[in-house]
Amino acid sequence: MSFAELGLCPEVLKAVDEAGYTTPTPIQQQAIPVVLAGHDVMGGAQTGTGKTAGFTLPLLQKLIAYANTSPSPARHPVRALVLTPTRELAIQVEASVKTYAKYTGLRSTVVYGGVNINQQTPALKAGVEILVATPGRLLDHLEQKSVSLSQVAFFVLDEADRMLDMGFIPDIRRIMKHLPKERQSLLFSATFSADIKKLAEDMLKAPKLIEVARRNAAAETVKMSAYHCASDQKRALLEHIVKTRNLWQALCFVRTRHGASRLARLLEKAGLAAEAIHGDKTQSARIATLEKFKEGKTQILVATDVAARGLDIEELPMVINYEIPSVPEDYVHRIGRTGRAGAEGEAISLVSPEEEKYLAEIEKLIRKKIERVEVEAGVLETHRRTALHPARSNDERKTDKPTERTARKSVARKSDEDPSSARRGGRSRQDEREEAYAKNPDQPLPKKTAARTSVKSAAPTGSALMRQPPAALGRGLASKQRPVPALLMKRPKAETGADHHSAKESSAGAASATAGRRRSTKKKKDE
Repeated sequence: MSFAELGLCPEVLKAVDEAGYTTPTPIQQQAIPVVLAGHDVMGGAQTGTGKTAGFTLPLLQKLIAYANTSPSPARHPVRALVLTPTRELAIQVEASVKTYAKYTGLRSTVVYGGVNINQQTPALKAGVEILVATPGRLLDHLEQKSVSLSQVAFFVLDEADRMLDMGFIPDIRRIMKHLPKERQSLLFSATFSADIKKLAEDMLKAPKLIEVARRNAAAETVKMSAYHCASDQKRALLEHIVKTRNLWQALCFVRTRHGASRLARLLEKAGLAAEAIHGDKTQSARIATLEKFKEGKTQILVATDVAARGLDIEELPMVINYEIPSVPEDYVHRIGRTGRAGAEGEAISLVSPEEEKYLAEIEKLIRKKIERVEVEAGVLETHRRTALHPARSNDERKTDKPTERTARKSVARKSDEDPSSARRGGRSRQDEREEAYAKNPDQPLPKKTAARTSVKSAAPTGSALMRQPPAALGRGLASKQRPVPALLMKRPKAETGADHHSAKESSAGAASATAGRRRSTKKKKDE
């Protein structure tokens, strides 16, 4: 069957042919005729089987009657609303809409969080027929009255199961209050659950159930395997797999945002071109990271489940579950990033003993046994030793010569022990003191010699300390600890007989003057 047999108009068929699609996928073959007939649809298929085109092509076919070239915004009201759970999926869906609507004259735009809302308002006020949005940002625009949904004729809810997991159901119900009651509604999801059915009952009217494969089934073109190892050995095993297989463009899944950033940094240190994508990054940074990965500039993209939802990368060779998801349905979405559109892919899971219960739940959901692969003995330990200490032969060790850097390190160690030794030509302080003492015996004894003397002779007694003021005491103790340079030392002058006689005369004169002052003071009191 070809797309022309599905009843699509020539404008849409021309765009599909230019996009390189010739044969519709099973979900497209069943969904397009039902949507064109005006029925509500509840469609389910594995990720990567063409669900987006399954609802986009028939919507364009039914909206082409409203296409016009008028510049008036009133002539371009929103007639089709598509809700997606994540920014990346919204961008991808709107890009597909633009591709298929190239020759129809219909306008489209996308609104999502993480960017300035004022940048999106002009496009909405100019008027668009097809609006792709995330629930939170659409509610912001509705509160600001920058968009009206009163003329929506087609409502599409994509990835409905992820909407439930992310807690968007209250937001979706608020948005549905702004929609007309008479409309055609489509619900598409890769997995179905009891909650999805309950939402479908409120949203859809007599829907047609379309399933091209068993519910919650993994793609048949994806080869699945599981490696058992301890949690602290996962990174070494991941590096071993990537390097031995020479992998490029591998998508690695973890549970948390912090874990994604940390693993990407460690892989970069190991010499791998790795980057992380998660909700903490700005939208511009996430888009730039995805573009680098799609262009093949990034070897490993570490992602969380929410950030990776909606990634559409052609011929992605491998998906690695670095951490097993606690929700089994997330495993189906993860491995759906590879093996898309009938291509072959591979999914590897690194399973620790604590994650065995999650793996059992996944096998129960997909009703398939995942192949176990045993890690070769010594592979992880050898890889770890090689990464930390590269092996060298005995000949290389013997021919090692001290380099300039090694010489600088040895000088630095010596200078750390004695910072001024380099300036003194390698001589220590003790050698200088011994030499100075030999030239001038009257200076204080060297440190080694002074250590042999008694403590009493080296320090003043208690009574002497009490007679000294605090400042002088501190200076005295400090001066005894610091050696005085030999050049600054002065020899004491020997006392001669004349000096001794003059000293006695000066002291006697001072005593007689003091006695005279006392007698004059007493005489004044008597008078």
